[in-house]
Amino acid sequence: MKRAIILALGCALGCLHGSRSEDAPKKPNHDPDAARLVTSDIDLFWKAYDASKPGKRVEALRDEYLSKGSPGLKDFLRKRIRSAENLAEIIEAHPKYYASLRESSLKVSNYKDVMRASFRKLKELYQPAVFPDVYFVIGSMNSGGTTSDSGLLIGVEMHGRTKNTAPEELDPWLKAVLRPIDDVPRIVAHELIHYQQKYSKGNLNLLGKSIAEGSADFVGELICGGMINEHLHKYGNPRERELWVEFKREMDGRELGNWLFQGDRAKGRPADLGYYVGYKICESYYQHAADKKAAIKDILEISDFKTFLKASGYEGKFDK
Repeated sequence: MKRAIILALGCALGCLHGSRSEDAPKKPNHDPDAARLVTSDIDLFWKAYDASKPGKRVEALRDEYLSKGSPGLKDFLRKRIRSAENLAEIIEAHPKYYASLRESSLKVSNYKDVMRASFRKLKELYQPAVFPDVYFVIGSMNSGGTTSDSGLLIGVEMHGRTKNTAPEELDPWLKAVLRPIDDVPRIVAHELIHYQQKYSKGNLNLLGKSIAEGSADFVGELICGGMINEHLHKYGNPRERELWVEFKREMDGRELGNWLFQGDRAKGRPADLGYYVGYKICESYYQHAADKKAAIKDILEISDFKTFLKASGYEGKFDK
């Protein structure tokens, strides 16, 4: 695929846990105030950026940024950036956008209190919650966030859109998914929920993967007051019945291309509407539950997605 993301944003985001970083702590942290919010990689990036010139960025990015970065950056390099050469190529293809990123990226620390409040809210709703470190990095415009055993990995370059962003450098997918820096707490909340999910790591079908992504949006919204995929709901709500009918025909299969991780390949409608359908199923389950905290636990610990769908009562909504 050309691009991948979880902002709903993704997102492809979408992994639960990657391979363990050598420096990652092995003992789970259950204290929302003990998780580190690490922004040092942003400073490293700008030092490397300033030390290089257009057309000669590879060495500076490799030696002054990627090789000196945090465990989170090293994981993001493996999972998303891929190489210094790839990162340099993306920067050169979007010179105005990357040049404009500095001001917004350096504001991430301003949102630490908001993010910490989301962590505490999750602890109230779900006592077994684990709180990993969060690493804010600058990547290659293909992921707003993902997870590894080092923690949550947030691609800050996907949250640098302003009213002055140069549209001529952006393909249709980037125009749809780039977010302002104010949305960083939402992608952190989304990825934090992915980190909690106790789902099978097997090859989930479309229903399972859509609920995995939609639940990250739904519970993420509960803890931070917003989500990364509001644009999907603006499109989906007036078309909810027809989307469900279409989704239902495909949900038991493993072909994701009409619903998830589409990048810029979606035609005639927004990419990644599986996030929307998954959200609506989780929302229905939560609304029907008498014990809301128990419902959150159920959402995060689904063992059978078909059974969960039935228990949600979502399909019955369209029998009326």
